[in-house]
Amino acid sequence: MAQVNSCLKLIFTIFNVFFAIVGGVIIALALLSQVVTNVDGGDGVEGRTVGLIALYTVGAITMVIAILGAIGAHRENRACLIVFLVCMVIGSLIMLRGGISATIARPQLERVLEEKFHELLPLDKASDDVKNMAGSLQKQMHCCGLFSYKDWENNIPNTCLCNQEEEMEGKCQFVDYWGVLLQKKSVYIKTCFPIILHYVLLLSSVMVGVAFTLAALALLGLALSSAIIHQMRNHNRPTILMTAPAIFTTQPPKYQELHNPPGY
Repeated sequence: MAQVNSCLKLIFTIFNVFFAIVGGVIIALALLSQVVTNVDGGDGVEGRTVGLIALYTVGAITMVIAILGAIGAHRENRACLIVFLVCMVIGSLIMLRGGISATIARPQLERVLEEKFHELLPLDKASDDVKNMAGSLQKQMHCCGLFSYKDWENNIPNTCLCNQEEEMEGKCQFVDYWGVLLQKKSVYIKTCFPIILHYVLLLSSVMVGVAFTLAALALLGLALSSAIIHQMRNHNRPTILMTAPAIFTTQPPKYQELHNPPGY
């Protein structure tokens, strides 16, 4: 068996145990999301199924690679370590590309989202799915309309209306409403688009941070596995001792003592 530094093996094993835990957490999140989906009744099953498959795939791949690296280090198996090294190279490139692309695209998110949401207006003439989503968001976030209460034109829903306590807190405004007669309605001052934009930008920041963190961890795994492979490849090579020439030594050379010849 090749002679690999025990401290390096320990660090590499801990690194892979951490990676395996990350994979397990991802799989646990996928299971939790699946349970919540089943409890909610399975609304939007197709989109959630794709997300669940992605989570299961990423978690399983992470765990397999981590176990492969741990086995390779423990048994000093060069093939396992080389496969681990290749996976780290590919993973770091993918994460770096994704993180850089997300960082470049982030300043344009507000403009893109604003254009997409303007296409949904007016909300009272949008599809039932859009109306239900907007109504749910307004009820939870206490906002009205995407950019203004006028997004609903003359059909302001009840989810936009304030109660007396919120009116006293100054969260509402009175607007004209044409029903049977001209009436006044108290609706939320706050609009929903800034709230949506805040969470989208927050999610984007989290994704960028996760991508660069995983890229850094992949580069660390790459360096550790490369060091172990290098030690396994060169363990039989004799150690070369570098000695400095005598002219660079600080102590002067020793001279033999001169003895007087006999009879001097």
